[in-house]
Amino acid sequence: MAGATAPEPRLRADAERNAEQIRRAAIDAFHGRGLTVPLEEVAKVAGVSKGTIFNRFGGRIGLIEAVIEEVVATELYAIMDRTRSIGEPGERLRYYVTAVRDLQYRQPALVDTMLQVYPDSENLMAICHAGTEIHEELVTAGQSCGALRPEFTAEDLQVLLHDSALALKHGTRPRRADYDRRTTYLLDGIHAP
Repeated sequence: MAGATAPEPRLRADAERNAEQIRRAAIDAFHGRGLTVPLEEVAKVAGVSKGTIFNRFGGRIGLIEAVIEEVVATELYAIMDRTRSIGEPGERLRYYVTAVRDLQYRQPALVDTMLQVYPDSENLMAICHAGTEIHEELVTAGQSCGALRPEFTAEDLQVLLHDSALALKHGTRPRRADYDRRTTYLLDGIHAP
């Protein structure tokens, strides 16, 4: 009997090691190329089979759930927290739009999150919901003090950032200087004259 129970801790240790290798490989891949990276590539980097990803995480959605915090959520929630700490509504909106567009440019996984590429991921959808809430806050505050055009809505802000994500996902990637210049144009266009 003692011989039958000895391998079990080793299997658990191997399984834990495999899970951590998969997590690290997924974080690296998602950071650089977004959430749609083929699982075969994640498995290859992790040194496991694609089936191991399914066994440990249940597939892509489970893997996204396991790593989205480290890939996107932590940095995006920090932007939201910093935004809420800025007193003047116009500056608050300027900071938020600039920071989110910067993160979109640097993190393809945020683009996939904003485009809701995997709507079955509860954590991904929670990030989107938090984005909708802050957009409403920002537009309400910006209009109440006259910093925004009166016809500008929270939905408009959502669509502008969504359009930016679509362009990064499916268009020709602009040079960084051009992208930042367009962020300025966007902000100038939504602020009250």
